[in-house]
Amino acid sequence: MNWYSLEKEEVLEELNTDIKGLTKYEAAERTKKYGKNEIIEEKPVNPLLIFFGQLRSVMIYILIAAAVISYFFHHLIDFYIIIFVIILNSSIGFIQEYKTERAIQALKKMIVSYAKVYREGDLVKIPAHHLVPGDIIILEEGDRIPADCRLLEIKNLTVNESSLTGEALPSEKALKSLPRDIHIFGRKNMVFMGTFVSSGSCKAVVVSTGVKTAIGQIASEIQKIPRQKNHFQKKSDVLAKQIGILALMISFIIFFYGYFVRGFKFQEILLFTVASIVAIVPEGLPAVLAIVLAIGAYRMSKRNALIRKLSATETLGVVTTIITDKTGTLTENTMNIERIFLPGYGEISVTGEGWIPKGDFLQKEKTIIPMDNEQLRKLLHIGIISNNSNLIKNNSSVYEIIGDPTEASFVVLGEKAGIKKSLLMSDRIDDLPFSPHNKFRASLVKSKNDSELYVIGAPEVIISKSSFYLKKNVKKIMNQDGINELEYNLDILTKKGMRVLALAYRKMPKNYKEIKEKEIDDLIIVGLVGILDPPRSGVKDAIMKTKRAGIRVIMATGDHKITALAIANEIGFGSSNALTGEELEKMSDNEFNKAVRKTNIFARLTPDMKLKIATNLQNSGEIIAMTGDGVNDAPALKKADIGISMGIIGTDVARESSEIVLTDDNFASIVNAIEEGRIVFTNTRQATSFLVTTNFAAAFTLLAALIANYPLPLIPIQILWLNLVTSGVTDVSLAAEPGHNDVLTESPKNKKENFLSKETIIFLLIVAVIMIILTLVMFNIYLKESLEKARTVAFMVMCFTQLFNVFNMRSMNKSLFKIGFLSNKYVLLGLLFSVIMLFLVVYVPFLQNIFQFVSLSLIEVIVIILLSSLVFWAGEIYKFIKNRKKMIFTPFEEYYPLINDMV
Repeated sequence: MNWYSLEKEEVLEELNTDIKGLTKYEAAERTKKYGKNEIIEEKPVNPLLIFFGQLRSVMIYILIAAAVISYFFHHLIDFYIIIFVIILNSSIGFIQEYKTERAIQALKKMIVSYAKVYREGDLVKIPAHHLVPGDIIILEEGDRIPADCRLLEIKNLTVNESSLTGEALPSEKALKSLPRDIHIFGRKNMVFMGTFVSSGSCKAVVVSTGVKTAIGQIASEIQKIPRQKNHFQKKSDVLAKQIGILALMISFIIFFYGYFVRGFKFQEILLFTVASIVAIVPEGLPAVLAIVLAIGAYRMSKRNALIRKLSATETLGVVTTIITDKTGTLTENTMNIERIFLPGYGEISVTGEGWIPKGDFLQKEKTIIPMDNEQLRKLLHIGIISNNSNLIKNNSSVYEIIGDPTEASFVVLGEKAGIKKSLLMSDRIDDLPFSPHNKFRASLVKSKNDSELYVIGAPEVIISKSSFYLKKNVKKIMNQDGINELEYNLDILTKKGMRVLALAYRKMPKNYKEIKEKEIDDLIIVGLVGILDPPRSGVKDAIMKTKRAGIRVIMATGDHKITALAIANEIGFGSSNALTGEELEKMSDNEFNKAVRKTNIFARLTPDMKLKIATNLQNSGEIIAMTGDGVNDAPALKKADIGISMGIIGTDVARESSEIVLTDDNFASIVNAIEEGRIVFTNTRQATSFLVTTNFAAAFTLLAALIANYPLPLIPIQILWLNLVTSGVTDVSLAAEPGHNDVLTESPKNKKENFLSKETIIFLLIVAVIMIILTLVMFNIYLKESLEKARTVAFMVMCFTQLFNVFNMRSMNKSLFKIGFLSNKYVLLGLLFSVIMLFLVVYVPFLQNIFQFVSLSLIEVIVIILLSSLVFWAGEIYKFIKNRKKMIFTPFEEYYPLINDMV
């Protein structure tokens, strides 16, 4: 239904309602028909869906295949162990994601909106999700609009529709019906769910709720957009395919060689083949990777970043570009009056943070008492009385505002000076709210012998309507000198990125009771105020960190260019160049590509342009993290490699479209999350390398034994123990490895780097060859005594070489002697646990029988430990040679960019 094209009486008739509103019975019946007024239905978190969602992984599919093969060939112990690993892996991911979803739901419950609605003729306050079509509601300045509504009555109504349209300026509303073909941007007789009343008030009838609203329909379309796999998911799929192909190749070679070349019996070679599959597939890897990601997510949550998808923690480690909004992310999302200009007195600075009503008034760096200055006192009275906002303290003792933030800044300013708004408001007779058309607001105030008209507005408008100005509290005629003085100081404040307002007044007759626009003239200007949404504390340091980390930060805002540049310079962007969305739209594709690569500040951007910038950067190979808070940001959040939504000011749709939710809406929290992401990136590679080295060594030990005509050195259950207990437990301790230096001083991690890089594979081969040779040599020596003892020795060698390799894998670049033996206590605990379990399985009779081991003497164990330590010393020598090579070549490499520039 095109409600905007109907007269308001026709709308009421169509909805079967009237100006008195619905009865409780009618509302209940309509709730049954239309459902709750929710964009995204508030379903309880489904634990089963989250749990089974963890199984969607190529690595898990390989494990399931290995379990099926084991069950088919009656290796039930192997089958049960692999199933246990699959359940363990899913449980780890489930616990973290379930906790995150619960935290996000708790966040939503903290932001409950209410509506003032007529029910049975009485005005009542109800939760907004109980609204139904036909309800008559009242909206006032500062209210969040709870549903799509057709306007019935208005008083100077303007609405901030930026969350829907991306337009930063408020939309001025009207009542008359409109043509059917008019775009949503032009539907002036409608207000839409999720937008805010900037000024004025209205009475309206609800026409659409929930998913039937304009924002609800956008949200429904967004949910249909498939989410692309992120970096971690792509790389883990590559790893799983590599392992799967290698497992098939080795098992095929073993089966073919053993059965057709060596003439093994089918049952015997089948045991060999199953053992090789079990050996090459790192059963514990999915669980270990899940633990690495979960630890990273936990650390990030402690730094105000909730991770909705575990895989996003690793992707953060390869982010090269952050596209961030300005308001509320780089800034505090508060409006602070930081400068006051009074003709004759000059500039006055005001200190303070956010909405906290505490601060000093400074002139030439000296504190002044504002109430001692009559002209300043007059300015404060004008700002406080011509105002419909309020300052309150919430249940958490945090100051909040009700109403327009710009007006609230005057309330805060007044309280800093010791003036309570409540003590002055009884003097107000009439009020004219701000209008984008007039660019001012006015209040009529009673005074001792007459009335006064207080006016606040755009300086150019107020100056044009003024005949006088106060200079040192003396009324002067507005001549050219006065205009020049005001315009000069206006320019100074504007260049600082401030929103500037002029405050003025005039005397009116005592019997003057109603403000008339045509009589707002012949004013006396008192002064100017400069209002700024100040940068958040910590943002400047965070920007510096991103520069050192080689991460590009792009400010993409809907605000004005001058404001964007002022904030950018204050927080250390170091750029004097900015482009507007309008300028970008006029560019050719080639010009646009160049502009996006060279410019870091974009102003007056629509959500569509943000999406275009993000897509362009992705196409050029960048890994993008993007912030957003509105419904219109959701497509860009889904398109980005990492979507980051705001937990406080963000909409539900934005949160649902993102991988990360910031609980404090602070840019610094993004940088902190990237820091943790880089540690996760490194730890996933080191944990993977450790497990794969073990599996590679075990698989090729079997293959070498077959070629050398040895019996099976390790049986499947022994290999599973190696993979899950010896390797698995110590590998988990690697998941908690801290960063060994300031990871934000390094360049972004290479997005093309697989879990097994070329450098890692070289190291892996060196260690694996030592493990294979030691295992087979010791197996061959003890084979003369008995097969069980030889297998026990081979098992012990493989175990201890793994344990020594843990020290290597704590860092692929730094020596253990540099990072310290005690810098990761979890590794020491993991090693202790693994050694205890190793001796239990070898020496406890019950376990000996299951695993087919025999006891070894103390001397034999010491010899095995000493030989196994060769793995550790080989790793230390490798790192020494690699670092030595870097020291030689790095000085020359530093000149490469300079030489390229010269050429």
